[in-house]
Amino acid sequence: MNRRRSRRAANGARHRADDSARSPAKGSDSRRTGQQPAHRGSGQLRLIGGEFRRRKLPITDSPGLRPTPDRVRETLFNWLAFDIGGRRVLDLYAGTGALGLEALSRGAAMAAFVESVADVATMLETNIETLGAAGHVHRIDVERFLTGVPSPFDIVFLDPPFRQGLAALACQRLESQGWLAPEAMIYVETEHELDWQPPAHWQLHREIVAGDSHGRLFRRQLATD
Repeated sequence: MNRRRSRRAANGARHRADDSARSPAKGSDSRRTGQQPAHRGSGQLRLIGGEFRRRKLPITDSPGLRPTPDRVRETLFNWLAFDIGGRRVLDLYAGTGALGLEALSRGAAMAAFVESVADVATMLETNIETLGAAGHVHRIDVERFLTGVPSPFDIVFLDPPFRQGLAALACQRLESQGWLAPEAMIYVETEHELDWQPPAHWQLHREIVAGDSHGRLFRRQLATD
């Protein structure tokens, strides 16, 4: 009797572990949080629109990554539907690169991905090569990247680790150091409770709250005489 109960408990534990290992496949993107959760299995990234629609790409097994819900990514690219074709895209704190890859799938001319974690960057490079997409991975910290020689981008995705005070500083550097085209679109995802002010030239275009995150899409509008 005790042995049968023990076997049933062990089987139940294995099923729960299997479900946990499969869960990352439901997410659309992976970004590092401020905390380091338990190590979890690799999953898949599914692109949802454009040339690479329904393509599934592997996600590296790396602690401290969080998935962004599919519906948030789908909503974001519905907002950007007429602003992607032929544009230059910058994906900061890229993680799996799902946002930049989605933009390439939907007609962006090129995408630069900034990712400093070696195994995550390697997987992203492999996925770009698999797709034959016009993307390049910069293996460097975002802070160092943004102090380099600037090149203006039309669309920027900024989804830093939560609760580390990184979003405001990155936004300031994007604005002040020449990284943005005159009417650039900037998507910033932060923890939902964060109260911060974007640069003066950024006008809020759309926003979405999902779980612990608050996504805001801004359009840069410079004053004209």
